[in-house]
Amino acid sequence: MLKLLLWCILFVLCWPIALLALILYPFVWLLLLPFRLVGIAMDGVLELVKAIFMLPVRVLRGPLHG
Repeated sequence: MLKLLLWCILFVLCWPIALLALILYPFVWLLLLPFRLVGIAMDGVLELVKAIFMLPVRVLRGPLHG
């Protein structure tokens, strides 16, 4: 919603740049998509490493401490 509001303000101030932004937005989104996928994958890998390192602590703590 905020992006739409900012685009409307830009359209009022300078409509050629607003139209250019409207045309280029899908291409920029497609260009950045691989970086988002790498970020999601890295987040998963870091969560896995954290779970592996925290496993002994969880085993030693026992089932009573949640």
